[in-house]
Amino acid sequence: MFISDPIYGEFFVDGLLEELILSSPVQRLKGIYQGGASYLVNEKWDVTRYEHSVGVMHLISRLGGSLEEQAAGLLHDVSHTAFSHVIDYVLDCKEEDYHEKIYGQIIAESEIPKIMEKYGYAYRSLLLDHSKWTLLEQSAPALCADRVDYTLRDQYHDGKITLEEISLFLEKLTSFDGKMILTSIESAEWFVKTYYREVIDFFMHPLNAYGCYFLAEAVKAALAKKIITLGNLLLTDGEVLDLLRASGDPDIQRLLKHLHCGVQVKENEIDYDFHRTNKMRLIDPDVMCGNKIWKASELSGSVRRWGEEAKRKSESGVYVKIVSIELPVGNRDIEKGAQALEGR
Repeated sequence: MFISDPIYGEFFVDGLLEELILSSPVQRLKGIYQGGASYLVNEKWDVTRYEHSVGVMHLISRLGGSLEEQAAGLLHDVSHTAFSHVIDYVLDCKEEDYHEKIYGQIIAESEIPKIMEKYGYAYRSLLLDHSKWTLLEQSAPALCADRVDYTLRDQYHDGKITLEEISLFLEKLTSFDGKMILTSIESAEWFVKTYYREVIDFFMHPLNAYGCYFLAEAVKAALAKKIITLGNLLLTDGEVLDLLRASGDPDIQRLLKHLHCGVQVKENEIDYDFHRTNKMRLIDPDVMCGNKIWKASELSGSVRRWGEEAKRKSESGVYVKIVSIELPVGNRDIEKGAQALEGR
C-alpha cells in the first residue's frame, strides 16, 4: 500500500506492516485525536494517533531501523483511550502513562498476535519490551522517533513550522549505535526551540488546558454515574462523545457545552479559574561534533537557557482565566467544535 504523509511524503509498505496498519487497533486510531480535547476548541489541533503512529513507523525506517522496530513503532499507541491523555487527568495518573499500563492487555486481546505469528514473530518478545527499540523510545531528554514525530507533526499542523524547515532538520538527523543524533548544533537548537513550543506553548496553552479540564470533568462524571465504563473509552473519541451526549445527564451536558471553537480564555496568574500542571518534558539532543558526541546544552548557551525556562514554566503550570464560553451565532468555523460534540 502507498501512504501519503504530510511530513514525509509518499512511501510504500507491504507484508507485516500493511496488515498491521489495516488491523482494527491501528484503524481505530484514526478516531483518536492526539491532543485530547484540543480539536474541540481549535480546529487546527487535529492530529490523530493514526497519523502519528504511521509517521513513527516511517521515521524509524528512514533511520535504518529493523522491520521489527518499525512494527513496534506503528503499534506503540494502540492502547490510547479516547481523548488520549485526558484519561490521565480523570484517573490522576501523574506520569500520564495509563495507556502504557494497559498496553499488554490491549495487544493480547486483539488480532495483532495472530498477525505477528503469521510472519513468524512472537508478539510478547517483539512488543512488550520497548527498551530494546532504541530509535522508538528513549528517556528524556534524548531524541527518539516518538518524541520527534509528534513534535514535527503537531507544530506543522498548527502552522508554526514549514516543510522546508522539517526537511532541513531531517537531513541532519541520523542514527549512531542505534540511537538518534544530530549532525549540527544549528539543527539541535532549531529542534529544541520547536520542542519547547510544543510542550510549553501548545501542551500548556491556556485553551488546551481549558479543553482538557472540562472534558476530563465530563468523563469523570460519566464514570462516577456509571454512564460509561473504562471499557467504553476503548472506543473512538466520537463514539464516546455520542455516549456522553445520549445520556441526557444535565451535569455532563453543562460540561460539554464549554467545548467549542468560540471559547475565549487567557493566562492570568492572579485572577484565574483553574490551575493545571503537566508532566515535566525537557529535551537535550545528542550532537555529533568533531568525531565526538555532545549534549546540545554543552555546545549551546541557548539550549541551556531554553531548558531552564521550560523547567520553570512546567513547574509553575498554567493559570487559566475564562473570558467567554458563548458560542457566536452564524460563524461556521467557530461552530465546528460544537458540531463535533453533536456527532455531525
